[in-house]
Amino acid sequence: MKVFFDAVFFDMDGLLVDSEPEWLKSEREITAIYGYQWLPEDQVACLGGPLSRVGDYMHQKCNQAQTPQFFTDKLIEVQSAKMRSHSPFMPGAFELVKELQLAGVKTGLVSASPRIIVDAVLDNVGTDLFPFSISSDDVTNTKPHPDAYLKAAQLTNSDIANCLVFEDSLTGAGAATSSGAWLVAVPHLVQVEESARVRVIKSLEQLDFAKLQSLHTDFSAKI
Repeated sequence: MKVFFDAVFFDMDGLLVDSEPEWLKSEREITAIYGYQWLPEDQVACLGGPLSRVGDYMHQKCNQAQTPQFFTDKLIEVQSAKMRSHSPFMPGAFELVKELQLAGVKTGLVSASPRIIVDAVLDNVGTDLFPFSISSDDVTNTKPHPDAYLKAAQLTNSDIANCLVFEDSLTGAGAATSSGAWLVAVPHLVQVEESARVRVIKSLEQLDFAKLQSLHTDFSAKI
């Protein structure tokens, strides 16, 4: 019987790094040019991407002043610049990643953001923090589809059914659960419901390797 998860995968925006305030700034800057005041509820509606959906949303809110692709590309440009200079860790995130790695656990970064934004974050927090990262550019279908997490399991030679995912958005949670992985959600702008394969916490600060061992035992007992 396995005593721990085969691998643990971390989402990036709002989970590993506190990027949601920067996304809000970027969204407000872009839409203000076209006379639209981007509201917190707009951010919630777009949380978790994919960015093509955000671009289409902006296109509609800005009276179709530019194409959806224009808004998508502009958001990528503005946000990548912000993240390269300012992408602080969420509380407990760095410590948990390093503790898992010191314990020999396979880890990876799995994001719905495009490669340019993922690399901007990694340039700031450390390109060697994870052995690999997956962006929306690296899969055919990004979140909420399961492709990215299935790819992460393949890259680590892991059984996705015994992998753990950390997510903060409904889009990401959907990707994790549909992949067959276990999920710990750390939502801050949305509500995620617990289930047999899902746990919800307030902060990664609540967790360490020993607590995740207990969680694995708890999950395994329910299989």
